[in-house]
Amino acid sequence: MTYPLFIAAALAEIAGCFAFWAWWRLDKSPLWLLPGIASLILFAWLLSLADSPAAGRTYAAYGGIYIVASLGWLWAAEGLRPDRWDVIGAAICLVGATVIFAAPRSV
Repeated sequence: MTYPLFIAAALAEIAGCFAFWAWWRLDKSPLWLLPGIASLILFAWLLSLADSPAAGRTYAAYGGIYIVASLGWLWAAEGLRPDRWDVIGAAICLVGATVIFAAPRSV
């Protein structure tokens, strides 16, 4: 259940941040900030649902998913296809996120 939760959180975070980007950098209406704020609140709530006793470890593992989702946003929303270096970097991040989150721990 953790990875779907991370994916949903990443989409909410990216959408919220993009709303601010659109307002600030693309000269969109300040009304873009309202759904942006709601989306960032949703992101924080979703990430807090992760089944982990340590917030920092959850955030670190989530980071890999966020990177992959950001490259998906780059392609889907901005029309720029990730290049091979983006894909290689994202794969490395996913491996790292999995090691951080799924490694057996004694404590």
